[in-house]
Parts: sequence; structure tokens; C-alpha cells
Amino acid sequence: MNTVLLQTTYFGPIQWYQKLYRYDHVLIEQYDSYQKQTFRNRCVIATANGLQALTVPVEHPSPLTSNKSPIPSGGAGGGLLVKDLRISDHNQWRRIHWNALQSAYSESPFFEYYADDIRPFFEQKYDFLIDFNEAIRQKMCELIDIHPHVEYTQTFLPPNPPTPLTNLPSLREGTGVGFPTPQTLDLRSVISAKHPLPDADFESKPYWQVFQQKHGFQPNLSILDLLFNQGPESIFYL
Repeated sequence: MNTVLLQTTYFGPIQWYQKLYRYDHVLIEQYDSYQKQTFRNRCVIATANGLQALTVPVEHPSPLTSNKSPIPSGGAGGGLLVKDLRISDHNQWRRIHWNALQSAYSESPFFEYYADDIRPFFEQKYDFLIDFNEAIRQKMCELIDIHPHVEYTQTFLPPNPPTPLTNLPSLREGTGVGFPTPQTLDLRSVISAKHPLPDADFESKPYWQVFQQKHGFQPNLSILDLLFNQGPESIFYL
């Protein structure tokens, strides 16, 4: 049984969804501390003017005011935990993001086919980023036709644990709570918006993109780029 440990993502990059497809179990960290400019609340798309980052604004209330579960100690770097991040309504970001997607992908082969599935994420309000991202993940997996076994951590997992995780329970299906196993591969720092690390298992092979003739092929963009350009063929790319 192979398990991969990932961060939560907002319409995450293709590389992130490749892991969902290729691993038996996926464990998503929710007890790490929030950091700016990460895929947790940002995705990157290709536009007529080049790459554009779309960022979901988040609030920073005291963790003690959150109505989520109690916060255990051990989050990386301290600060507000990702599971307690509330989405902000600042600057009408939902309208801005949807308009950007329409502008970037209206001429793609499959935008109209999937638009009705994606638009509701920019109409419905979610309180917490982790819940928003999970709803997106479920829908994207449905559209791509992949069926990963995904669970969430029950505590912060430090990178590269110094001792084997042999005394912890195994993953339990249906609980929504994940536990690490000795075979867990930690890719939280590998799939990074600012400083990605080498990933021998991922190669960003070219596929047709709307603005490729103008800007060249843009690798490892948001999963939306693959979906709108490749449609049902997306699963074969992963």
C-alpha cells in the first residue's frame, strides 16, 4: 500500500492530481501553518498575456475563535493552521477568478462542456478554505474520472520523520482522518508554487494549449488548464 502526503490545493497543479491518480492512498495535511504564495489558495493559468496567478483571499482570525475542531500543537512554524483558514469576500475575488477563466479558456475545446460544473465554485460561498478545496478536489476527480482514496491528517506530520511510523494506526476508510504509514511519501515541499523540488515521477509533457503559439507550452499549470484543453483525455495524461 503506497501513501503520498500532500498539501491541500485550490484547483491544484497537474502534478498534484497525478499523485491522486497514481497512489493507493492520499493523505492531505490540514494541520500545517498557513504560508503565503502557495498552492493552498492559489492556482496558475495561461492567458493571452502569459501566466496569471489566481489567489483566494483568506482571513486571519485568532484560532481560538474558529468553530472547527480543537487545534493540536505542532503546526509547522506556528501560526494559524490551514484547517482553520476562513475565506474572505475581499475584492469580489469570485467574480474576478471566473472572468479570468472565461477570458483564458473560452476558446479551448472543452470549456463550454465543463463550465456548468466549474461555475458553481464561484457562486457558492464556503466558510473554510479546506472545505472549499475538498469540494473542488472531489469535482475535479469526478470530471477526470479518477477515484483516489483521500483522507486528512489528524495531527501535523513533521517532514521526514526520524523513526519508522510503525506504531500508528493504518489508514481507515470513511473516517475522514488519516494516519501515516511506513510507506508514506512526503511531497508537501516538492509540489511548491515558489520553490518546487525535483520529482522523478513527474514529467510535464506538452499538450495543446490555447496560447501555445504565442507563449510556448506552459508546464504544470492548474488542473483546469489540462481539463479545458484535453477534456476526457486528461486521465491519459496523468
